[in-house]
Amino acid sequence: MRIDRPAEGECAPYFEKYIAAAAASISAGGHADVHALLAAQPAEWHALLDAAPDSLGQYAYAPGKWTLAESLVHVSDTERVFAYRLLRIARGDRTPLPGFEQDDWVPESRANRRSLRDVLAELDAVRAATLTLVASLDETAVAQTGTASGREVTARALVWMIAGHQAHHLALTSTHYLAR
Repeated sequence: MRIDRPAEGECAPYFEKYIAAAAASISAGGHADVHALLAAQPAEWHALLDAAPDSLGQYAYAPGKWTLAESLVHVSDTERVFAYRLLRIARGDRTPLPGFEQDDWVPESRANRRSLRDVLAELDAVRAATLTLVASLDETAVAQTGTASGREVTARALVWMIAGHQAHHLALTSTHYLAR
């Protein structure tokens, strides 16, 4: 099923940048839709990082910035949170869902103790689960609305936010971690 771009207001204004990033990636990559983008993104990560030395995982492009390993684990963590929200909202659960503080989570992830290969494998596993969830959704499910982080959000917007968050971090990785 095709999941059209969310209308303005289907998520908090902060997340509109991820929806725009997904739309730009769909256009630039020649993807048919957001599901095709979600399916293609793991290969994009591997194209960027498979030949990279494992030591790149410990590289931070500026003082106070996350290392690449921390950034990638953040991408996995965020996708898990967004996918959980997607599951709950798509299933019609109206329970308000809490926010999360990414800057508190990153040090607790202990990402810098892990190899770059291990972190990439986690990213692949998380995306595989997300793809299965997204493929199971129908028109009624993607139109469901719920509350996350104190703001109303649709299931459709969450699908696009997942794709756009990764698109954002793929670009950031390319420009900040690999351009050294």
